[in-house]
Amino acid sequence: MFHSFRLLLAMVAVVFMAVPLYAQHTSATSTVTIPEDLTPEQVDGLVARMSDDQVRSILLERLDAVAKKQAAQKEGHEDPLTEINEIWTEMVASWTEVLTTVPNIISAQVTAFGNFADKFAEPGVLTLFGLVLSVLIVGYVAEKLFGILTRRWVKTTEVGEEADLWGAVQFLFRRFCREIAGLIVFYVVIRAVGRGLLTPEQITYAAPFVFYLIWIPRLGAAASRFVLAPQKPQFRLVNIDDHWAKYLHRNLIGLLILIGFTLFVIRFNNLNGVTGSETRIGFWLNAAIHVYIGVIAWTAREGLSQMMLGTDPDHTKFDEEVARLYPYFAIGVSVVIWFLVEFLVAQRNPAILRVLGSGAHFTTMFWLLIAPALDTLIRGLVRHLQPPMSGEGPLAERAYRSAKRSYIRIGRVVAGVVVVFMISRAWHLDLRNVASAGIGTDVGGAVIEFLLIIAVGYILNEIVSLWINRRLAKEQTAAEELDEEAGGEGGGAGGSRLATVLPLLRITAQITISVIFGLLALSALGINITPLLAGAGVLGLAIGFGAQKLVADIVGGIFFLIDDAFRVGEYVDVGGTMGTVEKISIRSMQLRHHRGPVHTIPYGEIQKLTNFSRDWVIMKLKFTVPFDTDPNKVKKIFKKIGAEMMQDETHKDGFLQPFKSQGVFDFDDVGMIIRGKFMAKPGKQFTLRKEIFNRVKAEFNANGIDFARREVRVAIPGLEEAENLTEEQKAAVGAAAADSINKGEAPA
Repeated sequence: MFHSFRLLLAMVAVVFMAVPLYAQHTSATSTVTIPEDLTPEQVDGLVARMSDDQVRSILLERLDAVAKKQAAQKEGHEDPLTEINEIWTEMVASWTEVLTTVPNIISAQVTAFGNFADKFAEPGVLTLFGLVLSVLIVGYVAEKLFGILTRRWVKTTEVGEEADLWGAVQFLFRRFCREIAGLIVFYVVIRAVGRGLLTPEQITYAAPFVFYLIWIPRLGAAASRFVLAPQKPQFRLVNIDDHWAKYLHRNLIGLLILIGFTLFVIRFNNLNGVTGSETRIGFWLNAAIHVYIGVIAWTAREGLSQMMLGTDPDHTKFDEEVARLYPYFAIGVSVVIWFLVEFLVAQRNPAILRVLGSGAHFTTMFWLLIAPALDTLIRGLVRHLQPPMSGEGPLAERAYRSAKRSYIRIGRVVAGVVVVFMISRAWHLDLRNVASAGIGTDVGGAVIEFLLIIAVGYILNEIVSLWINRRLAKEQTAAEELDEEAGGEGGGAGGSRLATVLPLLRITAQITISVIFGLLALSALGINITPLLAGAGVLGLAIGFGAQKLVADIVGGIFFLIDDAFRVGEYVDVGGTMGTVEKISIRSMQLRHHRGPVHTIPYGEIQKLTNFSRDWVIMKLKFTVPFDTDPNKVKKIFKKIGAEMMQDETHKDGFLQPFKSQGVFDFDDVGMIIRGKFMAKPGKQFTLRKEIFNRVKAEFNANGIDFARREVRVAIPGLEEAENLTEEQKAAVGAAAADSINKGEAPA
């Protein structure tokens, strides 16, 4: 740094040596050419001849030039077209370099193996191979012995040929744990034995070989057996047939071996002094991996679509499209990751190359490819773990499906967040630090913070809606059953108070969550939300002054709900308008008449409300019997019917007071009117009334009691000689009586 400063001062001195002597006292801003090749001796001589004004002037000119150059570079960096052009140029140059280094691949690998052999000498290499093989054999034997000792872990579960989900998961999980435990035993044994037999330099080469070519493929094989169960179709967790399960299992292991081989070769070359720029074998191996993924996805597209769709009968069109397009999505992800890797390699950034060397792009590709599979897993878990449907009927079924979709949406958001965090971890990005970087200092941090706020708000909204919908479905199902018992005649028991308030609470909660988290998300993007809050306050005042009737309706509705004046499902009378409360909103209620019409009534217009469905209902029934019927006998019959129905398991729960006689209520021109009554729960009275009618009719028939009927008697003079009337005279008398009835007369 000091030498550069001296060089700059020397350049300034040369300028003033090239001009006349008087210019040193009159001007320090002359335009001259500064030599670039100055020796340290010239620098010392020029510094001794400079004045302070000359130094100041030249330094300002040079600093201005440097600032202009940096500004131009910054502007060029921010230009998207320039960036794309530079990226493409670098990638083309990288690919050109790859093609030019093809002849060097074999020679470079020969060099790497030669350096490896030189480090250990020929007997040493063979000794290393023998020692590594011995260590692996010892570890394998230890693993097998452990497997023999733990065989009962799986044997007890494998007794049955068929298994439900829980039994399948138990078996597969125990087998998976047994395999992982065996791998751990294998690793511990080879680590202990290897440290005793191998030198540190030998371990430097043996450890990557074991990790990349043995440990990773075997771990992937255990995970594949857990999911695909190629040899145990009765325990398989995914919807895929045997052919494709075995195909995917084999090729997944092959893919992991190829990935491990790629990482090992790159590590081996680096350890032996062959860099990636000398031989681009990593390019060809990486390309082979992506081509292999494309071949697997294209060949097994039918099986992958089966697996993605799952067995849930309630899948949507979106689920079907995702399952159909998943193989093509996998191919697209492979291509994009390949282009990304080649671009990053073209940058020749050592930090990025180290990240790629650790397999960050493979981790990214894994999580992107498994993301749709996680969606299938979520749908399967929701299907089996969701609580059973509460109640019966279309309403309960719709509520069950709605709850299932809510669980699935929550799971998808959580899975998306997990995938993002796992990918960021693979690239050594701390999203928490990025999100807290602050607006104005990091646009990426603002976007991440925005997305996190939206995700949290969405999950909270789904949880609140899920809880409310489940409670509401239970309440509405009970109300629907009561309405069916009422026979559609009105007057049934309404739903609970929760069934009335929960819809309003759901809307209020959704609006509140949307507004709060929407404002927080906008604030995360750097948008000033103060004007929005002020505008909302002004709008509220405008609505309050300009829509006083609306405010009166809302306030009236709030107090009606606080007073618990009505509930959804109750039969009410509002100023002569009768019906069942079908729906309520923040400003009005809807009444459904039992014949079908719907009346919408604002709360502010309700002066008086009569509720026919609250707490209990008294039904009074009238029966007309002939004048010669014994009222006491009828009273005993009614009492008997009431006692029997109170003992009946079907009807006893509907009574609050049993059916009993109220004696003779009135007389008419036909007979005596005897009345009975009973007290019932709202909604039960109509079913009980029908049953009482049936039983009264049966008891009257059994006791010889007839129901009184209207009769017409015609008095005809000389009727005592009726036996002597001819058929023509009888017909004339009948016609006269019928004519009298039709005219509304009552002949004596």
